[in-house]
Amino acid sequence: MTATIIGALLLAVLLAWTVVVFNRLVRLRNQVRTAWADIDVQLMRRHDLVPQLVGAVQAYAGHERATLDAVTALRARAMDTSDAAALSDLEQSLGDGIHRLIALQEAYPALAASDSFAQLQTDLVDVEAQLQYARRFYNGAVRDLNDAVQRVPDALVARLAGIGQAGFFQADDGSRQAAPVASTR
Repeated sequence: MTATIIGALLLAVLLAWTVVVFNRLVRLRNQVRTAWADIDVQLMRRHDLVPQLVGAVQAYAGHERATLDAVTALRARAMDTSDAAALSDLEQSLGDGIHRLIALQEAYPALAASDSFAQLQTDLVDVEAQLQYARRFYNGAVRDLNDAVQRVPDALVARLAGIGQAGFFQADDGSRQAAPVASTR
């Protein structure tokens, strides 16, 4: 009789532990999804600014066609990509293209003097700051989930529940060094 009670208690403890671990893993997975949604919002804001930036540059420097077309194409590809690693690379290239567009103001004083271009620069600085914050939050959530999924014995519950690791949203050295700078006219 006591062996049956002990066995039942051990089974109850094991079941309770499994439920607690599963619920924590689900919370962490949902936190990663929420953080990714925050990144997605900031990327959409950035993507919405690109056509306006291209239009502003085109009005003053229309013969910079290759740069304008490259940025437009990168924006389209980035909007169609959902994989974090591929999107990270595309967003890096898009950011580089945006920086090239902003750098054109040095060659075109009328562009630099444009109020709409100055506002776009300010908006881009804001979006880049928000995107950096969202990226840090997302990567922190990914780190927490990946730690939990790899930790023994929690890894057993994760494997049984089909909860796996998530990928980080990387920013390479280029994006760390140069964010758009607002004009100080």
